Amino acid sequence: MEKRFAGPRVVTLQGLMDGTLDITMNAWSHSVGLLGEKLRLFTDEGVNNVTWSPLSKTLKPLTWYKTYFDAPEGKNPVALRMEKMEKGMVWVNGRSIGRYWVSFLSPVGQPTQSEYHVPRAFLRPKGNLLVVLEETGGNPETIRVETVNRDTICSIVPEYAPPHVKSWERNGDEFRPAAEELRAGARLRCTEDKIIKRIDFASFGDPEGACGSLYEGNCTATNAREIVERECLGKRRCTVPVDRNRFVEDDGVGKGQCGGHIYKTLAIQARCGRDLE
Repeated sequence: MEKRFAGPRVVTLQGLMDGTLDITMNAWSHSVGLLGEKLRLFTDEGVNNVTWSPLSKTLKPLTWYKTYFDAPEGKNPVALRMEKMEKGMVWVNGRSIGRYWVSFLSPVGQPTQSEYHVPRAFLRPKGNLLVVLEETGGNPETIRVETVNRDTICSIVPEYAPPHVKSWERNGDEFRPAAEELRAGARLRCTEDKIIKRIDFASFGDPEGACGSLYEGNCTATNAREIVERECLGKRRCTVPVDRNRFVEDDGVGKGQCGGHIYKTLAIQARCGRDLE
């Protein structure tokens, strides 16, 4: 995936009495790992093994950064937003949350991932140690600790999607359908003690976008929202079968018709909440 050359190509010693000495072809050995890893700079004990300097305006590669933060209130999942970083490793309270590679872009020129989950089990109420090893020169001042709202849920299922794995049952060495008719379905489920309070978007046709920014395409069924609300409102979980026989296609005014010659997609975005909200 990386196309840049890694490691030194030429090594010279300058300032000698006899001029510059090229030692590129000398015998070299290789040591695995970084000194910071051996010193365990990412732990509460190891962080004191070196003297840390204030953040410089010059962003250099292969640099260790540290800071402290308090755990966000509430129970929502916690994530690090790393949009202006480039590539490296992250530790929270001595525990690795993995490798980030924000500078690796998708075909549309956007980072393939910029938010990284921090399990709440890793966190203390106060004074959490965050250590970052940045390999190529990202800006650590832009790192943000955020909570993730899980009350917005989505399901996007095309007609050609296979039925859910639970649609099958095992009988000895054989698998057989658990229902008379197997069909893909859009499944929604709220967390904890919440229920589906509102349907923000429902379309059966050629919807576009992603969860949080869905919008209608060239066609949609006029009764899509009605069907989804009937199946899902007030429930913690629901399944809406992807069955074009249940959906009434748009009459062609404004949105047009897809007709029966294309595969259609059922896209739903819902909002979860507690029963008393």
